[in-house]
Amino acid sequence: MSSQELVNLNIGGMKFTTFPATLLRFPDSRFAGILNNSDREIRIINGQYFVDRDGTLFSYILNYMRTSQLYLPANFSDYEGLQREAEFYQLHSLADQLGQDSVHRPRMEILEVRFLLQEAHAFFRIFCTNSSTVEMLADRILMFVEQPMGGQSWSFPFSTQKPLAPVPLQRPSHHDLVFQCGTEFSTGEQFGARYVSIKPDQRKLINGTNVLGLLLDSLLKESFHLISTRSLSAEEKVECYTFERKKRPEVLTVYENPKQENEATVQVKPAKSNKKR
Repeated sequence: MSSQELVNLNIGGMKFTTFPATLLRFPDSRFAGILNNSDREIRIINGQYFVDRDGTLFSYILNYMRTSQLYLPANFSDYEGLQREAEFYQLHSLADQLGQDSVHRPRMEILEVRFLLQEAHAFFRIFCTNSSTVEMLADRILMFVEQPMGGQSWSFPFSTQKPLAPVPLQRPSHHDLVFQCGTEFSTGEQFGARYVSIKPDQRKLINGTNVLGLLLDSLLKESFHLISTRSLSAEEKVECYTFERKKRPEVLTVYENPKQENEATVQVKPAKSNKKR
């Protein structure tokens, strides 16, 4: 068979076409026996190599043989089935890696926003199971406090003439952050005002409801899905918004050494979010 000829495969009723060189990328795999007709489980029917296996899972196997990288969609869950297919085709390094916990499989990420509104002052607490997401939000959420000007009083909290100084967010742990906005009062007298800005929006907002709306909108743009809202304390008006997001799909790269059947160097890299699978 010439290296330029195409190979037609029928895997469980699904048809695939590729080059012989693609199937022979891993010399120790079963495909060498398929191409030289020495594999008795494989039959040629109507000019096609028929393999009575799962065609959907084979699409991932074939793409892996084309690139040495395994691309899986975010909603993929049949890792055991894919491992069995890799074992059937004698792609040992791939099968071994699929069987290890080190493979970065998509996991559910849970995020909660707790919102407390007391008169003109609002408190926010964000908790997330993924500390990297908290770090991302900590970089995007900015809090500012008004500074007095000369001998002027604080009687004009909404004045845009007063300078604003950045203040740090509170980080009780790696998984949560706390910030606030609005005006504070002591015995009926106002003595401070805090603003919040959420990148890339450039506005500095003092109203807690407006900040909450912008925060929720930002989370939706980050592919989070709102799954529930509830009140934690009716007396204090603490509201809790719960989101979930599936971890972005990742790429499992397995480089197999033809001389040593079971040796492999594995690298796991995040897949680009706009890459089509």
